[in-house]
Amino acid sequence: MKLVVNGAEVARYSQAGVVTPDHTIRTKNWPMLVRAPEDGRMDVFKRSAQKAILTFVERYKDYFTRNNTRVGSIKRMLDPLPRVALLPGLGLFGLGRSKKDARIAADIAEAAIATITDAEAIGRFESISEADMFDMEYWSLEQAKLGSAEEKPLAGQVAVITGAAGVIGTATAKVFAAAGAEVALLDLDEGAARERAKNLGGGALAVKCDVTDAASVSAAFERVVEAFGGVDIVVSNAGAAWQGRIGEVPEAVLRQSFELNFYGHQRVAQAAVKIMLAQGTGGCLLFNVSKQAVNPGPNFGPYGLPKAATLFLVRQYAVDYGADGIRANAVNADRIRSGLLTDGFIAERAKARGLSETDYLRGNLLGREVTADDVAQAFLHQALELKTTGDVTTVDGGNIAAAMR
Repeated sequence: MKLVVNGAEVARYSQAGVVTPDHTIRTKNWPMLVRAPEDGRMDVFKRSAQKAILTFVERYKDYFTRNNTRVGSIKRMLDPLPRVALLPGLGLFGLGRSKKDARIAADIAEAAIATITDAEAIGRFESISEADMFDMEYWSLEQAKLGSAEEKPLAGQVAVITGAAGVIGTATAKVFAAAGAEVALLDLDEGAARERAKNLGGGALAVKCDVTDAASVSAAFERVVEAFGGVDIVVSNAGAAWQGRIGEVPEAVLRQSFELNFYGHQRVAQAAVKIMLAQGTGGCLLFNVSKQAVNPGPNFGPYGLPKAATLFLVRQYAVDYGADGIRANAVNADRIRSGLLTDGFIAERAKARGLSETDYLRGNLLGREVTADDVAQAFLHQALELKTTGDVTTVDGGNIAAAMR
């Protein structure tokens, strides 16, 4: 690898062409060359990388046009973006719409290194002609290796979910993974998050994260970026319910609830926005609020007050970062069987109201129990609505007292 990445003639032999047919479809016919970043000059590197991408794309388009004309203009151009980046002095990086695609590109590029190294050690590496490379790249049987399945709606997106080991977090992670996103499951209980990640299969990532600790949040997002290359969607879901009559609850309890149910959301959103602004590709912040934010219940002040503050936090992010393409939306759910609404708690509340547990959970206009999957589907809907921000989606079966308008 040192020869290929750091060699004096890397600009020549790295652009000489492919080694096998798999290279032309998995890595393109040549890698993108970018100068490694210098300490304290990431802005310069960002501009250099953007220029290198544009140069690569234009070169690929010219290559396609020349050869498509040669074969009678019967081909349709494939994605012109690079699949491998060489940064002399730093290393080789695979690129792709998913972690799997990027890993495949990097693995195949590394395999080519041995061939190029051996050839350059005894002479000069040369590939097939450009015309042959084009015919091979656009050969239908070669393209069949990539598959023809329709791309999923969140393909190419990296989604971070906090409180991911809980009932709602797990359901949301499952729904987002099924929609094609790369999913990072953040939770205070890393072991539980790891089990949930295993159940998702593929490349789901489990990361320990305490949202009441700024350093923990920062480290968790750094881990996500290291694994997936960035962050596109965040579902800020971690929370817990403290109860008490507001005029009698100890101040320490109220502060503890605000640390998790308000500041926890703020810490997560701040960490995400920092990354999204650096990426310059927009993003989506999604918050699990609660019907308590607009329709407080007796003895739920310690939980409802920070949730109300979080509701306005959502709107503040929508106002402050809309111009950067960053959307901020919330889900207000009610009576979801979860870590907050345990079986014991449901039994207690149902008894207090003289209802059966079933009737308590179906105590809404539709007469239907709302599930964690319903909440997850609401988050997915918001993630896909590219022109919606500052929105609050109510998922409670219908509760006029909790209606936003």
